[in-house]
Amino acid sequence: MPDDEQWKVERTSRAADRASHARAIKAAGGMRNAIDRGSLPKFIDTTVSEVLVMGLLSQSVKKFFTVFGHGSTEIAEVLRIYQENGLCEVYGLRNEIEASHAAAALNWITGEKAAVVTSIGPGALQAMAASLVAASDGLGVWYLLGDETSEDEGFNMQQIPRGEQELFLKLFSSMGNAYSLHTPLALPTVLSRGYQTTSDPYRAGPFFLLLPMNIQSADLVQFNLDEIPQGEISRMGAARDDGLYEQAAKELLEASKVVVKIGGGGRKIGKLLMDFLDLVDGVAVTTPIASGAVPASNERCMFVGGSKGSICGNYAMENADLLVAVGTRFVCQSDCSRTGYPRVQRVINFINDPDLAIHYNKTIAFIGDAALSLERLNEILRKMPRKNGGKPSEWLKSCQRKRREWLALIEERTAVPMIFDPVWGKLVFTQPAVIRAALDWAQRKKVKTIFDAGDVQANGFQLVQDQSTDQTFTETGASYMGFAVSALLATGIADEPFYAIAVTGDGSFTMNPQILIDGVEHNARGCVLLLDNRRMGAISGLQLDQYGQEFATHDSVEVDYLAWAKAVKGINALPAGDSLEDLLSALDQALAYPGLTLIHVPVYFGSDPHGSLGVYGRWNVGNWSKDVQALRHKIGL
Repeated sequence: MPDDEQWKVERTSRAADRASHARAIKAAGGMRNAIDRGSLPKFIDTTVSEVLVMGLLSQSVKKFFTVFGHGSTEIAEVLRIYQENGLCEVYGLRNEIEASHAAAALNWITGEKAAVVTSIGPGALQAMAASLVAASDGLGVWYLLGDETSEDEGFNMQQIPRGEQELFLKLFSSMGNAYSLHTPLALPTVLSRGYQTTSDPYRAGPFFLLLPMNIQSADLVQFNLDEIPQGEISRMGAARDDGLYEQAAKELLEASKVVVKIGGGGRKIGKLLMDFLDLVDGVAVTTPIASGAVPASNERCMFVGGSKGSICGNYAMENADLLVAVGTRFVCQSDCSRTGYPRVQRVINFINDPDLAIHYNKTIAFIGDAALSLERLNEILRKMPRKNGGKPSEWLKSCQRKRREWLALIEERTAVPMIFDPVWGKLVFTQPAVIRAALDWAQRKKVKTIFDAGDVQANGFQLVQDQSTDQTFTETGASYMGFAVSALLATGIADEPFYAIAVTGDGSFTMNPQILIDGVEHNARGCVLLLDNRRMGAISGLQLDQYGQEFATHDSVEVDYLAWAKAVKGINALPAGDSLEDLLSALDQALAYPGLTLIHVPVYFGSDPHGSLGVYGRWNVGNWSKDVQALRHKIGL
């Protein structure tokens, strides 16, 4: 380790230069303003890490979720100085998965962008695993990852131990866009590519920057700050016409049973969708990520459909003769492994990704901005004779009967809030009753609800009756356990802090319990609503449905979650009590608490139908695969 006086002088001088740059940028309100004013030279002597941080700040990436290690000390030093001068916020965390989830949730809920910083090796791999959320749900997140040195002096600790170059680059490239900064002056290219990936207005995603440990501190002599990318990415226009709008309008008016499946790409165009539904006499079925795109109060909303689905949503999918897909990736559970529309004869797909345009056969694909394309189609439909003379059709009436049947089932299932459970040896809550009570409470209090993967997620998206898309966040793209509790970090970190409930199971919570510590440290304000059935309930249920036996998805270990939470100073730990009134009282206490609360809720698992909302679709998994695959090929869509 260098320890001579010259090195100390250089270290002090470098820190002073960085502080000077940071002060100039802060005072001017941005790097470009500082250059224009002359307070920041256009050409500076600096390092790779400082230019990287400058470039990210220019992209409005000002929040950094970090788990520093020997592979990221140089970045940490730059961030330390820039934070001290008010340019960024750095949040030291205990787990890279948590860091990734927090960054993804911040982008999803508030639109703010953030970066995840890790060391080399295991930490980077943990961040990569969690980046499946950003990749699946179209969320822009930067990943700054330590990597092996560029001079190949021998194996670096925690690299992949093989004599081959850039193995981490190959690995991360399988998840999304990745770049290994082997050459310092390629940094402007890195910043440009990362910006395009994380700021794509339609399909943002993770960008992985692999930073060799020796390159991070490499000198950039008289670096031209004009090389740091500046710019904006515009949205696409409507899809080209080529006669397809007229053709689509004709087919929509001729079809007798139109279903509109809404994915994440349709979350923000509710008014256009509602107009479209009226014009084509269609009904809407949402994916879990798009609940609220068409308000639940709209009689054409058939709620969720798919492998779990709902009575009305799956009825609409099963019986429609024309499918309109809006911004959806056709995920397996969402379209019953491509068997969800057995009677559909024509598909109209509004999508911005050409790779997804003709997923189904018999498709008219509108590749472009879904809102603009749908608006143009609506204009054409308004000039044509009203379908059914503007009167409610038998199709709409039949779907509405199924909608009433579904709502009645929800009432029946949630009317029994407690059932005796032999594992607990007492009456405990049912998941449908608890989740419905929590959702209703959240709507009344105007707080956000985030669902973790597992049983709670499935019951949750079946119960959700949102009026807008900013109420509930259900991470179903990756179905990543531990997402919801980690997402609570965003509550206190956002530019405009908010309150949220993370509805989680005992399995998901124990995968990411560090929220109890990091949530206190970083001023999270929310509630972990922990539904404890002493198992991985979703998988136990699947095993029972498929094979009649559950196996290795539960254990006999009793955990006192309240004692666990109380062991962390600053956590408000509350029992759910013995009634829904007690539960609501606990939620009120949580909302009044200026920090993070954990409410422990023992819940039932078993064969009593009141323990869940049921399954209404198909899925190509386990011993169901043969029949599901055969049906798919019989349909031929």
